Amino acid sequence: GGPFVSWDSKKIVYRRDVMDTSAKVKDYQDLLKEHLVRPSHLEIWTMDADGSNQKQITNLGAASFAPFLHPNGKSIVFSSNYGDPRGRTFQIYRINVDGTGLEQITHGTAFEGFPMFTKDGKRIVFCSNRNGKKPRETNVFVADWVD
Repeated sequence: GGPFVSWDSKKIVYRRDVMDTSAKVKDYQDLLKEHLVRPSHLEIWTMDADGSNQKQITNLGAASFAPFLHPNGKSIVFSSNYGDPRGRTFQIYRINVDGTGLEQITHGTAFEGFPMFTKDGKRIVFCSNRNGKKPRETNVFVADWVD
């Protein structure tokens, strides 16, 4: 679910959990010993390709992942369970690189994730469990992107 490098190779967009308490660190380390993680609070960040200018983009308190920059460098698409009280349904969102303009793109009841733009920015490719022949079957979709 990330990180991804922008088409011009100048920016990196990624998801990150800030472990700001000893309890969070202990929980993470305990799970890691069992080869597990609990990705419940992942925010979207950007940085320059050299690692400088790290900037938090979202502050949703949800599991946001698989961010991808639009080729114009002005917006990011990502998958998140933001807004789902149970935290089970992931949808695709768009946000400006300055953290404004959050917009939900998909509105289904199935998993929607791993969005990516074509290099010309005219299409979006994503994975979804919609239209599956059996539970959790994932299909790839391509759609025209209209700003």
